[in-house]
Amino acid sequence: MQVKVKWLDQVAFVGETDSGHAVVMDGAPDAGGRNLGARPMEMLLLGMGGCTSFDVIAMLKKARQQVLDCEVTVEGTRAETVPKVLTDIHVHFRVYGHELSEKQVGRAVGLSAEKYCSASLMLGASAKVTHDFEIIEGSAPR
Repeated sequence: MQVKVKWLDQVAFVGETDSGHAVVMDGAPDAGGRNLGARPMEMLLLGMGGCTSFDVIAMLKKARQQVLDCEVTVEGTRAETVPKVLTDIHVHFRVYGHELSEKQVGRAVGLSAEKYCSASLMLGASAKVTHDFEIIEGSAPR
């Protein structure tokens, strides 16, 4: 796996992946950015959220749970001083469906956090990572 990041101007960059996708990253205006894209540290949290969501949905489907939607909020707290690493990360799942088993959802979230989500495990080596979930009957509001 390889990605390439190219400087555009000021503090804006475009990232390109081996799979042929591109994403724009930019800094905050107070850091010289123009707010053209996500911050690089936000991208870390997005990656973690995508990785763990992938796991949880796959496990719930395998368990024949009637999942209709899944939303994950990942909240990170950074250190006050440089390097401003993530010190705490909280992952909150909202799983929507019909007759979802609390045991199955909890198991899927736990297995993703402890065994399968490589992004969570890597970030967990330097930050305290916590997870929780809620089950909501029906589909997510659109």
